Amino acid sequence: MGMTIAEKILAARSGHDRVVPGQLIECATDWVLCHEITTPAALRMLEERGMDRVFDPSRIVAVPDHSVPAMNIKAATMYQKLKSWVQEKGIQHFYDVGRGGIAHVVLENTGLIRPGQTLVSGDSHTCNAGALGAFATGVGSTDLAGAIYAGKVWFKVPETMLIRVSGQTQPGVTPKDIVLEVIRQIGADGANYMVMEWVGEYIDALDMEGRFTLTNMAIEAGGKTGIVAVDDTTRAYLAARGVNPGEYTEYRSDPDAAYRVVIEVDASRVEPTIAYPHIPSNGRVAGTDRIPVTHAYVGSCTNGRISDLRDVARILRGRKIADHVQMIVVPATQAIWKQAAQEGLLEVFVDAGASVSYPSCGACLGMHSGVLGPDDVCVSSSNRNFVGRMGDPSAQIYLASPATVAASAVAGCLTDPREYNGVPESRAAQVS
Repeated sequence: MGMTIAEKILAARSGHDRVVPGQLIECATDWVLCHEITTPAALRMLEERGMDRVFDPSRIVAVPDHSVPAMNIKAATMYQKLKSWVQEKGIQHFYDVGRGGIAHVVLENTGLIRPGQTLVSGDSHTCNAGALGAFATGVGSTDLAGAIYAGKVWFKVPETMLIRVSGQTQPGVTPKDIVLEVIRQIGADGANYMVMEWVGEYIDALDMEGRFTLTNMAIEAGGKTGIVAVDDTTRAYLAARGVNPGEYTEYRSDPDAAYRVVIEVDASRVEPTIAYPHIPSNGRVAGTDRIPVTHAYVGSCTNGRISDLRDVARILRGRKIADHVQMIVVPATQAIWKQAAQEGLLEVFVDAGASVSYPSCGACLGMHSGVLGPDDVCVSSSNRNFVGRMGDPSAQIYLASPATVAASAVAGCLTDPREYNGVPESRAAQVS
């Protein structure tokens, strides 16, 4: 019996010839990603036990992103803890406020994390990096502490779900719609502790930004991580960041690899999709209900990339946001913010009546910069719509693509983006 991509990576990094689902292994971690919310707790564990060391300061990436710039004294204190630790331990890869952005999007663009490697972080959306053919997953603070100290983590080898996406999408349908449709089909726990491996014609033709959106939301289906095999698109993306094929290991699933389940999706039949409250699996076709919205939010590690902002600008250009709607646009990183400014996208957003914020997780998890109040109704391009996720527990959160968010902001209610000629540019793979 063959092995999947994930099994091959875990076998290689744990010193085994092969591993099987359910097997407990001690796995070397190539990278540890740290931010200011979960890392201080891990550091306290180490300090209290006299284990205050770092396994390799060149293998840790630190990016404050959840509550930055600090919104209060507590947030400022957590930021100080992370930064002082970075300075004390000589952490080599530190992307400070004003130089970074949302950690997962910062990391994907650095060229540091590479195919065949392992990555852990105290953040559930670490699975984002699986689009690069790596095994990347979120862990609790205790495991994070162990990874920082020893560069190793214990894993139970996960089963793998194969998601085969055939054909191509209709105009106006984005990768966010694809992943929301898959989660609708399998349920919020449909991939519980599984690797979600994406294959098929649609994936082969998809650009890297779209692939990151797919792997980012594995956790919303209960998955351990998402993963996409390396191909020419991946290689070109890495080469543009100074990383050549000889500097990483590519793995592909064997033809006889065992999968827990195989999901078949016809991309041509997927329509713009909105996940209704209070769970990402509650998907319905956009525009089914013309529910009024009070807030529109574009950003997060799922959909704050330059292609997402371009989709929004195509709808907002020459239009105004409805008077009763507050719209916030959050470029995911400083680099994306700058590119959006150079392309004139920020001006389009401001002219339409939107507020453009600084790169951070912000309101995605109800930290700051757009927190929802009682009974607010928000359509958001983020990844979760749990009760209280973005603010007051009575607020309603609808998840959608950036194009759908923009169209709904203009209409003032949940809307199909195709009603506003909201046809995103081709998401075909490109060298960029």
